[in-house]
Amino acid sequence: MTERIFPAEIDELAAVIAFLEEELDKAEASPKLVVTLSVALEELFVNVAHYAYPDSKGTAKIEIDTSGDSVVIRLTDSGIPFDPLAKPDPDVTESAEKRKIGGLGIYMVKKSMDSISYQRQDGKNILTISKRK
Repeated sequence: MTERIFPAEIDELAAVIAFLEEELDKAEASPKLVVTLSVALEELFVNVAHYAYPDSKGTAKIEIDTSGDSVVIRLTDSGIPFDPLAKPDPDVTESAEKRKIGGLGIYMVKKSMDSISYQRQDGKNILTISKRK
């Protein structure tokens, strides 16, 4: 598993995605897998950058494991407790005008991954996603 720590700031998004693409390139991941995981990690990192540290600056640790039959990405932050899986999925059958704002990005991540889990441990939010290669 390879890891890097990034400032939890929107300006770091390009570096986060470059780190992911570098690891996926080493694993000879398919272009489709690269796009799917890039979109998911972008959504998750942007949420951390926007909401995890409302009154301060913080970091996000990203761990990527490409050694098995799935790519596993773990995103850890020390921000405010937030379980994105606790919120009910948005009603995607309603029109965009009637639907409540928020939650669509996490919904898309949940639908595009093979597994997603959250835990709060030692004052940290830990979100893990995986997708078969």
